[in-house]
Amino acid sequence: MKNNDFSNLVIFEMANNHQGKIDHAQKIIRELGQISRRNTLNAGVKFQYRDLDTFIHPAFKNRLDVKHIPRFMSTRLSQEVFYELTSEVREQGMRVICTPFDEASVDMCLEHDVEILKIASCSAMDWPLLEKVSRTGRPVLISTGGKTFPDMDKIHTFMTHRGVRFGMFHCVGLYPVKNDDAQLNCISKMLNRYPDTPIGYSGHEAPGNLDIIKMAIAKGATFYERHVGLETEEHKLNEYSTDVNAVEKWVEAIATARDICGVPNTKNIRPEEIASLEELARGCYAQRVIKKGEILSEDDVFFAMPCAGGQTTSGQFQPGMEASRDYAPQEALYEKRKLSAISEARSIIHSIRGMLYEAHIVIGNNFTLELSHHYGLEHFKKWGVTIINIINREYCKKLLLMLPGQKHPFHYHKSKEESFQVLHGALILEYNDGQKVLKPGDIVTIMRGESHAFSSEEGCIFEEISTTHVKDDSFYEDKSISKQDLMQRKTILEDW
Repeated sequence: MKNNDFSNLVIFEMANNHQGKIDHAQKIIRELGQISRRNTLNAGVKFQYRDLDTFIHPAFKNRLDVKHIPRFMSTRLSQEVFYELTSEVREQGMRVICTPFDEASVDMCLEHDVEILKIASCSAMDWPLLEKVSRTGRPVLISTGGKTFPDMDKIHTFMTHRGVRFGMFHCVGLYPVKNDDAQLNCISKMLNRYPDTPIGYSGHEAPGNLDIIKMAIAKGATFYERHVGLETEEHKLNEYSTDVNAVEKWVEAIATARDICGVPNTKNIRPEEIASLEELARGCYAQRVIKKGEILSEDDVFFAMPCAGGQTTSGQFQPGMEASRDYAPQEALYEKRKLSAISEARSIIHSIRGMLYEAHIVIGNNFTLELSHHYGLEHFKKWGVTIINIINREYCKKLLLMLPGQKHPFHYHKSKEESFQVLHGALILEYNDGQKVLKPGDIVTIMRGESHAFSSEEGCIFEEISTTHVKDDSFYEDKSISKQDLMQRKTILEDW
């Protein structure tokens, strides 16, 4: 298992539910291990480390009137016992995760080779602690209970600037959390605000409330945390901890929600869905006698169900179709729409608009769009790029869009120096006899005379800032491209 893989990570938070007893803690861990194996989970058990000798002020260690301190002191475990427990977690096939509340505990996490560090909401702006954590090289998960979005911005910037691999939990620091306090819309905002940061949900709702975790997954949370324990006659659980004997219901709720939501950013259309919809589609029928070779208009046909397999549908009919054979009145038509350069260009523009919408890039309607198709418009989806020309003065600004799987062949410029900055997706840039994958925010400058090519597997939008664009300043390695007339390899659209 990768230490920095948070995808579908299920975290069982033990906190002080071990009750200060190693045998009780081991029993919880073993039960969780069985649940993890039965459900094939990417699971981890999370501990809390506090160096109580320094974490609590000396004058308060024996105070019974200060909240939390008596519980911390009564459930205290030695470093050796914690090491035994972390070893037990690994033996059960789960990952060791820990929340350190002070700098000494960070050192203890490293001694125990803890895989993932977790920052509690109360420590999320404890900058000395975060500084220490950021230097460990471990992936970090941060709870954001009680933190505003400006607070989260500071935390996110702090971790990003230090190169930490981290994720953030939406969390509400109430115990237990009720439905009207859950504020799960914050997950959507976090995903939009921090698009390259995994977002999870850390829950404090009552054990029987399975609605919140399902909706958190529907909102986009991809890793999940829950307080767990084992209730006995001697040890009672708090209102927000789930007994290990009931935790499988929470795990099943996660699996159900993930099944309902499906694969992120993907729409899988099953053949039976298509067949079901085709049963309700209207087919195209002859309104009159139609002779082979006639050019069809809307008055020559009518639309009705059922629609037979291979029959022209109402959506496929296009005025101007040529009849490929004779048709009797009320006979089903079997004609195919011919793809034209216009329909191909419109299809491309629809995809380009969709990419801009998804990336939340608004550019207005006053700019020309250029389809650069080096081997013909019919091969555009393999070889080509879409260019939106925004400014061309002493400086030039363009937006370039590449569909998934598109390539732009090797070329260079004699007059123009250009810089690329990726805004959305990923760009594979080939230059200087090497290859570089650019992610959002990355910038590369291409000097005059420097041959380069680019492509994108997932689709990409990037900005080009350059010196003045000059016509006929692109010189291609493939001489067949340069031999084409400019109109053969470019389609310019003013109103798109």
